[in-house]
Amino acid sequence: MSDLIPQSVETDTPTTAMDRRSFLRTGLGGALFLGTVSVTAGLSGCASAPAGRDYPMPQAMDQSYEFRFLTRDDIVLFEALLPAMIGPGLTEEPVVRRQQIQATIERIDAGIHQFGPANQEELRGLFDLLNFGLTRITVARVWSRWQNASTETAHAFLERWRTSGIGLFNNGYIALTKVSNVAFYGHEDHWHLSGYPGPPAFAVDALPQFQGNA
Repeated sequence: MSDLIPQSVETDTPTTAMDRRSFLRTGLGGALFLGTVSVTAGLSGCASAPAGRDYPMPQAMDQSYEFRFLTRDDIVLFEALLPAMIGPGLTEEPVVRRQQIQATIERIDAGIHQFGPANQEELRGLFDLLNFGLTRITVARVWSRWQNASTETAHAFLERWRTSGIGLFNNGYIALTKVSNVAFYGHEDHWHLSGYPGPPAFAVDALPQFQGNA
């Protein structure tokens, strides 16, 4: 997954750069499939509204953050996937590790909230595909709910989709890892993990996207 770790800073923010192209390149058939899954998932009781501030956050999380795209189910999904996607980038110390995961999920939400409607719709369909029990089992081949899935199970799922000959699954893997890696490695606390020394001082002073970087 190292090819998805940001290696340089451009004049665009990572969010605006990613939003210029489709994540999934689903085509008409794939788009209809994801749309059908989203409707079915909503009718079956899957969370469909952003979590807002109602998600039962652990003490490690910023209690003031309001989720504007990710649902409760999406948050649980990323709690399961991030340890497999980020791997050794996360600390072993339990409390700090939890803080890193939750802060990354908040940045994923904030980033997707800035995407255009087309990419938001694609990602909503992808997340619903993974959260809806029937498709989680048949398409992702994950039998347990995500909150009960081990890191090994999450890693095996990601590897299946990474090497899949089905474009929707392969592109779904790329989308998941891309939003996750940008949210994690794109934060200044983790720049050193990708060998990036940080933006030059003149860029920090001149470009508005670096102002208040946190």
